[in-house]
Amino acid sequence: MRAIKSHLLACLLFVTATAFAFEKQVYDIASFESPTDWTQQKGEGFLSYSKTEGDNWCQIAIYQHRTSVGDIQADFAKDWKDLVENSKTISNEEKTKPESAGGWKVMSGSGVWQYKGANVATILTVYSNSKICLSVLCNATTLSYFKDYQALLASMTLDASKVTSTSSPDPKGVSLVGLWDDYINESNGTSTNGSPQLTAGYFRREYLFKADGTYVFRAKDWSVYTKDILFLYETGTWKIVGDQLTLTPKSGKGQWWGKAASGSTKGWGSLDKASEYKPQTVTYSFEVKYRDDVKENFLVLYNSNRTPRDRGTSGPGHVNRWAYRSRPIDQSLIDNPPGFKVPTASTSSSEGTTEAKIAEKSVKLPGL
Repeated sequence: MRAIKSHLLACLLFVTATAFAFEKQVYDIASFESPTDWTQQKGEGFLSYSKTEGDNWCQIAIYQHRTSVGDIQADFAKDWKDLVENSKTISNEEKTKPESAGGWKVMSGSGVWQYKGANVATILTVYSNSKICLSVLCNATTLSYFKDYQALLASMTLDASKVTSTSSPDPKGVSLVGLWDDYINESNGTSTNGSPQLTAGYFRREYLFKADGTYVFRAKDWSVYTKDILFLYETGTWKIVGDQLTLTPKSGKGQWWGKAASGSTKGWGSLDKASEYKPQTVTYSFEVKYRDDVKENFLVLYNSNRTPRDRGTSGPGHVNRWAYRSRPIDQSLIDNPPGFKVPTASTSSSEGTTEAKIAEKSVKLPGL
């Protein structure tokens, strides 16, 4: 391991004049020159190249772009955890500081792990424009392969404009700033054709994440089987570290309200009593997923322990999983009881460059 560590940095930072044979390839949003005489494999969500020579081997994988957390360091932390640390014991970890390259942020990290008694050196390079990100991973048992890896990176061009034409993500990107909802209609069984028989009731939850780091949570339950309406609200601060979203409440309460005298599912009667709702600090694992079937982004939260805010799960088979759909701020379907007002939030965002040439000098890979 010491031998690997002492020579790898120099090998990566200085590309020699050795001639490499490459073929131009396109995968996902990446165009690059792939090494010839390597075995290509296309899997679900990645394209890889591998080569074996005696006891030595190397794997280079380009992963399909995903939704960015909104920050290069958070994107790197998530992919390092998912792609490198997964089921491995990593030693000699190092990482670079984020650098800019043509509208993208670039960050790399390295480490060493063991496979069948042999040392394997890993380098992960992540590109992010705060809306989408893409990762390139290299695992190798000898230094000579890293010249091929760096040559591939030096040839790489990323074109984010392809995302619009292929997967049409929310044009505001993946920032959590804005309104996210989970609206469920009440049903009392299924009809003969298998469709749910809906009542007039509903169960609605919303998060309004503000750009200043504060949030407002609201929930309204209007059921035909209860005489009162349950209303919950909570305000506090939100913070993201890697793929972890922490909500720290500052205030909040639950209330039971009478229904409108007209019988409408909108409107309110008089306040009846307080509920037993208690705000609770919680840290969720989260991801933002784009669903092609509905052409919308969803914020998916995971937690081993359900809080009063969560109130159950988001559908059968999804224990401890809650999904919230991105929604325009002015299209909330939760009307407020008398005296409650929701603070407005800013959702301004800047558009980034859609195409970038990743310069060789912009990626300073660490030693192991």
